[in-house]
Amino acid sequence: MPSDECTASSCICLSCQGPNPMIARYIYGILFLLTNILAWTTRDYSQRALTDLHHLKRCEDDANCLGSESVLRLSFGCFMFFFVMFMTTVGTSRKDDPRDRWHSGWWPVKSILWITFTIVPFFLPSVVIQLYGEIARFGAGIFLLVQLLSIINFVYLWNESWMSPEHERQCYIPLVVVPMTCYILTFIGLVLMYVWFTPHVTCRLNIFFITWTMILVIVMTIISLHAKVNAGLLTSGVMSLYLIFLCWSAIMSEPLSASCNTRERQTGKADWLTIISFLIAFLAIVFATYTTGIDSEAFSFKKKDESKDDGSLPYSYGFFHFVFALGAMYLAMLFVGWNLHQTMHKWSIDIGWASVWVKIVNQWLAAIIYGWTMIGPFVLKNRDFSS
Repeated sequence: MPSDECTASSCICLSCQGPNPMIARYIYGILFLLTNILAWTTRDYSQRALTDLHHLKRCEDDANCLGSESVLRLSFGCFMFFFVMFMTTVGTSRKDDPRDRWHSGWWPVKSILWITFTIVPFFLPSVVIQLYGEIARFGAGIFLLVQLLSIINFVYLWNESWMSPEHERQCYIPLVVVPMTCYILTFIGLVLMYVWFTPHVTCRLNIFFITWTMILVIVMTIISLHAKVNAGLLTSGVMSLYLIFLCWSAIMSEPLSASCNTRERQTGKADWLTIISFLIAFLAIVFATYTTGIDSEAFSFKKKDESKDDGSLPYSYGFFHFVFALGAMYLAMLFVGWNLHQTMHKWSIDIGWASVWVKIVNQWLAAIIYGWTMIGPFVLKNRDFSS
């Protein structure tokens, strides 16, 4: 009869099968998404309600101050929830570990825990929240580095899969088309950025950003084509397109007062372009945090273990929650523009000079780390880079 019950409803099915870690990761992603929605809503539409909270009196009814601090408080609650989950699941290695059921089940208890951590930060002193905001800058930077390493690992796995003997023949055409498409889009992106973001010669900063991006692309390509490296054009093509995206995103984060950006940007008004741009950036936070959280093998110094048995975990629970905790800090920085005292307009995200330089530095790190993965084995010849 259990099979009949499982066809009756998904809830009964789940109780028949027991906690499912693959479903659990989606539920955690939904909780993180709900925190993002709450952060956006309280920042842009809850100033009147926030003025009644005693611990927010330091803002003196300043709507922008109230909005930014509410984001930090929600971020702090989200961070504490996932940090508690990290501390209680780190080191879990087998499904027969009781912590596996804690990670994948106990949802009524964890729902109450999440709600509690969402509410309690609004009753903490502002000095505590400001201290968390300063720490969150550092944590968000670590998140960007973790995300970057995950992207580079994905690009290499993609290349290895297509170059493998069993896929090399059927992937021969894609191995030519995809890199060519990436470089064509890279070239088009460079041209468009010069046209859109350097309308006159006084736009020296944008000229520097775009020109330096072009130099990084050329250097990466030359290194990847070197006879000793022979990394191929797929990895360098995808990374080149990623550098273009980071440069474009950095310039689009420039404040509205910057006269060198001729494109429409987030204006604080609910026009369709601003809404679409906001929602894309909004969902990208959730997606980036979720996908990075399940990619713990990108940060392992051991060779991938292909001989997993039925008792092995499908992903690292501790690492998953650790990335989400850092992602909570990252979402706070995006909603306040990496500046705890900056004015953020409605329907705007990741705007300001601090955001610009964070993205540019992230671009430089991407080029440096990717370049090191290619030349590292030749510089440190006595080290094993096979993993």
